Amino acid sequence: MAETSISEPETATEPQLIYRCKKCRRIVASKENIVSHERGKGESSFKWNKRSSESWGMEKQPADCTSIFVEPMKWMQAVQEGQVEEKILCMGCNARLGYFNWSGMQCSCGAWINPAFQLHKSKLDECCT
Repeated sequence: MAETSISEPETATEPQLIYRCKKCRRIVASKENIVSHERGKGESSFKWNKRSSESWGMEKQPADCTSIFVEPMKWMQAVQEGQVEEKILCMGCNARLGYFNWSGMQCSCGAWINPAFQLHKSKLDECCT
């Protein structure tokens, strides 16, 4: 007799990861809004010649990303006004949360993200609902 697997609906929902403005606690993004990227080569991606005498034979582990990149959202006023690049300000308290550039920008890990809507982790609280 062949075994059949019946999938049961999940009763326990996973807590949803959200990001809030550190200053006014307004929700600015959730896990679904994050644009993932592959880690770059870290600090060496920013060097002018991409190599120096001190880096010969020494492999440094790339640093963690200091920002998250999200898709453009309705609350981002400068995006709605048609700007090409500008600061991203919290709609609640007007605190600077990050920066966006339709041409793209480089993450702290060295990866290039295009278009880039960058929110600095230092300006956000990571919470679960």
